[in-house]
Amino acid sequence: MTDTDFQRYLAAKRGVDDRGLDRRLLERLSAGLAEETPAEDTLRVVEVGAGVGTMVERLLEWDLLPPGRTHYTAVDVDPDSVTTIRDRLTEWAAGQDLTAAEADDGLRLSGDDRTVLVDPVVAEATAYLGGADEADTGARREPDLLVGMALLDVLGLDGLADLLGGLAPGGWYYFPVTFDGATRFAPAHPADRAVERHYHRHMDRKPGGDSNAGTHALGRLQTMEQVAWVDVAGSDWAVRPVDGDYPDDEAYVPRHVLATVEEAVGEVAGAGFEPTLSEWLDCRRRQLAAAELVYTTHQVDLLGRVQHP
Repeated sequence: MTDTDFQRYLAAKRGVDDRGLDRRLLERLSAGLAEETPAEDTLRVVEVGAGVGTMVERLLEWDLLPPGRTHYTAVDVDPDSVTTIRDRLTEWAAGQDLTAAEADDGLRLSGDDRTVLVDPVVAEATAYLGGADEADTGARREPDLLVGMALLDVLGLDGLADLLGGLAPGGWYYFPVTFDGATRFAPAHPADRAVERHYHRHMDRKPGGDSNAGTHALGRLQTMEQVAWVDVAGSDWAVRPVDGDYPDDEAYVPRHVLATVEEAVGEVAGAGFEPTLSEWLDCRRRQLAAAELVYTTHQVDLLGRVQHP
């Protein structure tokens, strides 16, 4: 698939993520940031794996950022996704009570009681937070909040200490929608478990991949000396037809996933599994076209803080 396909997938899953995210953790994060960010200070946020900027939209729409100034660095390794952020947020802001204005250092989103400067950056996550470029030490080296959505199952846990090490002392980390071992489709099909097993095996073979990243990340965070505490909640996905059709562009989510499954399972299952996989895919795509397919996954949200010095 092309990069444009992936960007459409990132946009299409916005509503799916919204339904899945645990609101208790978000409210805990929002309350903590509001309590600890004086009005005269600038909240520094770095999001790694920012995609097309949907988390920025969500944090503003849901009123989760404190009043005042926020410097939001949106980091992604994919230059096409990063290029999309400014245009997408400018169009989105037109439908909100916000003004979007280009600035030398990013896109400025302004409302009645807050200003968020969004700075899109093309970079690898751990290299960026490690401060490879010494010219920008403010937002880069010590953010108050680190966000990594659907990140740890592809980045790997070996880089977790480096990510957290880039936070300011006492800073917050938030890793929502961390995949944790379940990819399911309904109605049931005899090949479901075999397809899922091969699909997850392919995840585990990729550098940094982990089909049980949520559980493994929780265990790692609980034992890291630099972590003060960690909280966890479920953030399962459910893509399903409503009143005979999928909401908005959400049908593109299982469509994209089926293409990913086709490629991944084809690489690991062997020639003998090809007829089974082909029949399974044909069945699932017919169900999707008829708005009969339900797609669910299991994920977790992880929230916590690093230690004060």
